Amino acid sequence: MKTWEKYIRRVEPYIPGEQPAGSDIIKLNTNENPYPPAPEVIRAGQELPMDRLSRYPDPEASILRKALAKHYGLSQEEIFVGVGSDDVLGMAFLTFFNSEKPILFPNITYSFYEVWAELFGIPYERPELTRDFHICTEDYKRENGGIVLANPNAPTSVFEPLLWIEEIVRANQDSVVIIDEAYIDFGGQSSRELLTRYDNLLVVQTFSKSRSLAGMRIGFGMGSRKLIKAMNDVKYSYNSYTMSQAALLMGEASVRADAYFQETTKRIMETREWLKAELRRLGFSFPDSMTNFLFITHEEIEAEKLFLWLKEQKIYVRYFRKPLLSEYLRVTIGAREDMEVFVAKVGEYMTSQKR
Repeated sequence: MKTWEKYIRRVEPYIPGEQPAGSDIIKLNTNENPYPPAPEVIRAGQELPMDRLSRYPDPEASILRKALAKHYGLSQEEIFVGVGSDDVLGMAFLTFFNSEKPILFPNITYSFYEVWAELFGIPYERPELTRDFHICTEDYKRENGGIVLANPNAPTSVFEPLLWIEEIVRANQDSVVIIDEAYIDFGGQSSRELLTRYDNLLVVQTFSKSRSLAGMRIGFGMGSRKLIKAMNDVKYSYNSYTMSQAALLMGEASVRADAYFQETTKRIMETREWLKAELRRLGFSFPDSMTNFLFITHEEIEAEKLFLWLKEQKIYVRYFRKPLLSEYLRVTIGAREDMEVFVAKVGEYMTSQKR
């Protein structure tokens, strides 16, 4: 080993979902939105002034922060934006989790939390979820350096009631509590309602799921002015120009396109409820999802075998080869016609296994 190799920071990286190429596939493995962005967003992209691309974008992302502040009834000073919610969350980890006390997040949740903790040298503990994948609020009422909860959780799809979240925030006012709400627009009640009462709360959301802009990479955080200023201080010490000009303009247009947003999220939720009924009919069980995906299992079917067979049929779902998760598949809610094909293929597989 060469000397310089000894000093490489070594971490177990986050493994994103597969991005298969081709037009004849059904892609249900990365929780993307099956519908295109709003017409206003497409128009904003088409009308992007080309001469603006030779200039740096606004480092304060004012046009997007202003739109978000107006939409959510906040001030611009209470909004932080970043390149996807991963960027916002990573910046929050870097900003707030600097004590020697461990931060807390569940043993089953978004696996990037553990990656960031390892990367930044943050001690952490992972309280166990219950057998039905819920948190125990008492597990988060002990000394800590911060708390991170995805609500609804991923990959389980479980939503915790706002009363539980407030109970945890109230009990931890000496540390920062982050609520990651990547899927909140599919039926849950946002913790944003608690911001006026707790200055240690950061609520993080994304444009990737409900706003059909996964490819544009836009995320944002909402919190007290003190929290947001602290994050901006770290951001400007690291990379001032994080948001592209296209992302700012198209993101602002997306916030304005509320009618389209409401329509497409409603369609996804309707398809989700239809899929729940169809999969129950086939003998599958799953938590009662409040997201744009289901976390399914079957007593008589091996999840990995079904995953591999579906892949041969060019239907991609997500399989986690990990303890506690290996008998489950995560299935994104796609367009209704794609989900009908998915259900038919699953039924075909089940019939073949009974022969």
